[in-house]
Amino acid sequence: MIVLAGLGNPGEKYSRHRHNVGFMAVDAIADAHGFSAPREKFHGQCREGFLDTRTGRQKAIVLKPLTHMNDSGRSLRAAADFYKLSADDFVVFYDELDLAPGKLRVKTGGGAAGHNGIRSIDSHLGNAFRRVRIGIGHPGDKSKVTNHVLGNFSKADREWLDPVLDAITKAAPFLAEDEDQRFAADVAQRIAPARKEQAPKPAPKTPEQTTERKTAEPNDDADGNPFTEAFRKLLGR
Repeated sequence: MIVLAGLGNPGEKYSRHRHNVGFMAVDAIADAHGFSAPREKFHGQCREGFLDTRTGRQKAIVLKPLTHMNDSGRSLRAAADFYKLSADDFVVFYDELDLAPGKLRVKTGGGAAGHNGIRSIDSHLGNAFRRVRIGIGHPGDKSKVTNHVLGNFSKADREWLDPVLDAITKAAPFLAEDEDQRFAADVAQRIAPARKEQAPKPAPKTPEQTTERKTAEPNDDADGNPFTEAFRKLLGR
């Protein structure tokens, strides 16, 4: 069994925050794979279901701690104790300030890097859990970080966020097979077309450029053109 834990803060006023992208990711997985309706358990919101892998159906649980971000570890510890799980049975989805928007990195272990939710899980579960870091970008100015992280995703953000969440739902079965890097590669491959569509298109040619091109073309084969020859005779050339 695998536990897919998303980090965020509970409540409607936080629901669209960049800091809640972990909640968004696991909600998307549960919805796409037909998990059960949410119920309160393990100091959080829990949904049960299955992921269809190449080797068969694997049981999975989606867990959203309702303890607020800074105390997320208490919820994961309760689930670990109940199901007799170890840290590597958990995959934690959370926001990463130092990754470009839409970039995704997967790894096992490591430090908290200033993320209070991860620091809390480290203290309750150890640091050997698996991590899916979802980039939200850095505002560029340290003084703007808090407002950026605790601000809502913008309309422009949805252009990359929606494809990333969709790709995560489709690649999720790889996590149940302990194929973390294949999961990351599959997500990257799925969002590549979306990135190409968002790439700036070349500027259209101006009327002057179009006229120049059209008038230049007949001159390339002027010799032998009867109208050109007649015009030259009139000019005495």
